Amino acid sequence: MRLVDAHHHLWDLGAVRYPWLEARGVRRFFGDPTSIQRNYGVGDLRADAAPHEIVGSVHVQVGCAPGEELAETAWLEACASRTGLPSAIVAAVDLTAPDVEVRLDSQQRYPRVRGVRQIVGREPEDDRRTGCGRVLEDPAFARGLSALAERGLSFDLQLTVQQMPRAAALLSGIRDLRVAVCHVGSPWDRSAGELERWREGLDRLAALPHAICKLSGLSMFDPHWTQAGFVATVGAALDAFQPERCAFGSNFPVDGLHRRYGDIVDATHAAVAARGSAAVAAVFEGCARRFYRL
Repeated sequence: MRLVDAHHHLWDLGAVRYPWLEARGVRRFFGDPTSIQRNYGVGDLRADAAPHEIVGSVHVQVGCAPGEELAETAWLEACASRTGLPSAIVAAVDLTAPDVEVRLDSQQRYPRVRGVRQIVGREPEDDRRTGCGRVLEDPAFARGLSALAERGLSFDLQLTVQQMPRAAALLSGIRDLRVAVCHVGSPWDRSAGELERWREGLDRLAALPHAICKLSGLSMFDPHWTQAGFVATVGAALDAFQPERCAFGSNFPVDGLHRRYGDIVDATHAAVAARGSAAVAAVFEGCARRFYRL
């Protein structure tokens, strides 16, 4: 299959500092990162994806050290010039910073920058400890989101189910902001009641006029997923957003801690193929090309 990977990561530990990749022996919310605490480049991504062919991709910022945001983007631009990937960059910017406009303008000097991700939520316990979700109540964050919209930049929204209603309310007030919901909204709690709450949250986010949903990251919050469970989760996202507003993302190499790239492609394809060839074309290429202007 030829596909566009709408959510993946790359890094060179000699070019950019990543504290979480430097911290040895520390288990993260998505699992034990030991096996990926090494350089991971375009060649590694293509090898993991084989025999599938990545014809376009979107790199999403991956937790570089503060002050290294432009260095990460510069390194990615150099990779793209040399290898053809990534096709687009979702950069790291603190949207609450007083000089957010300057930071965004600096990022936009790099031609492949299409948007920004500032994580709102990772996992409920991690969020309680770090307090990252407090940005939803911060007027400076709303100002930063508006600055994105003014510049034609999109926002990659990574959050948890509990944050969905507040995030949807905030984003509905920012006209023309294009939003990509990462990892289908991270349904960590797989109980029936919480999954229903997640589906309700997806419907709220899908009501945003310029929002898409990334079918990515499922192996982080359900590392032992079954085919049936995976298909059901993807199916709920397809119901909420419709296939033309959903994009495949591998979340590699992070999801590679639990599953092979091909397993994720195959399971996603199984969930989408029942909705027809147009749905497959949208999820595996069309939606990402349109949203990120590839």
